[in-house]
Amino acid sequence: MRAKLSLDLRVDAHSPIPIRRQLTEQLKHAIEGGGVPREQALPSIRELAGFLAINPNTVARVIEDLKQSGYVEARRGKGIFVAPAPPARPSPHLRERLLQDVVIRAAALGMTADDVAVGVLSVATTRPTAIRETVEVLLVECSPPELDFFARELEGQLPIRVDKVLLGDLATVVRRQKQAGHWRAAVTSFCHLPQVERLLRGRGVPVIALLAEAHLETLHQLAQLPPGTRVGVVSVAAETAHNLEHSIANAGLPNITLAGVCPAEGLALGRLLRRVDVVVCSTAVAERVRALAGSTVHVILDDRALDQRAVEMLADLLVRQDGVPASTAAATPPKPASAQSSNGSRRRSRTTRVAARAK
Repeated sequence: MRAKLSLDLRVDAHSPIPIRRQLTEQLKHAIEGGGVPREQALPSIRELAGFLAINPNTVARVIEDLKQSGYVEARRGKGIFVAPAPPARPSPHLRERLLQDVVIRAAALGMTADDVAVGVLSVATTRPTAIRETVEVLLVECSPPELDFFARELEGQLPIRVDKVLLGDLATVVRRQKQAGHWRAAVTSFCHLPQVERLLRGRGVPVIALLAEAHLETLHQLAQLPPGTRVGVVSVAAETAHNLEHSIANAGLPNITLAGVCPAEGLALGRLLRRVDVVVCSTAVAERVRALAGSTVHVILDDRALDQRAVEMLADLLVRQDGVPASTAAATPPKPASAQSSNGSRRRSRTTRVAARAK
């Protein structure tokens, strides 16, 4: 059965972007987003050409591009079909959100879609266009849940493979690693940054500090609470709870009072629950919190969201390194974000401290 010509396909003959490129990208987007189901027949070349009022030869080249990249396949005597497992570019939903944000911001400045497209192409000529292959990034945290959380978030947003190492094991791992050059960067929390930098000093591995923020939905729920509500924060580790508390505090909600933080284990949790009205906690510890709190304390679940500016900083670092062999990148680390220390002298450490602070 042929796909109906209800696809939102448009080409602009006056655009500086070639029609072939316009149509190829739109069809890739439609396939990735499910606009054309897997193994669904595409309209014929003649139908697409007639619908879009363009040369059939151009459509034929587009179909060939899609075949070469694995999005569609030809079936003798039947036509062109979406591949059973077309390639998925990294994080399609995040890419869509980024593009929408760019278009809206550009429109507010009076820029057309062509202005944005041509501008991006001109900027892209000054640096690598993308991270060309999956690279390895060291992740250091103090607990397995933290490692799993950050690894899942990072690998979901960037084409990287995360090497997870507990903070307590880092010294041993570093000693065993004769060469740390396969790590393009190291990622850790703010509270662990000095220790991780010290253990990696001299190995040419830039260290980036990430901060996980409260979800907007959590902040929205907190904003609806009555004035004077006392809020506590609980997580697997005290450092995680402090980071989440810091994120909530930065929201500046006038109706709540932050009453303290604590890990899910230990006597401190019971003491905290006796002096708060609401607890913000992760799913991992919710059962224990509810068991101790009973019906007297309202529980808000928050599994946090990774600070997007930190992700962008890591992506920028990896893109700038792209095309450089891992051993070369390790031997020639990027310049520190701040070349001067507080007293004006230059940093002596070869690691780079990049701190991404939450708003």
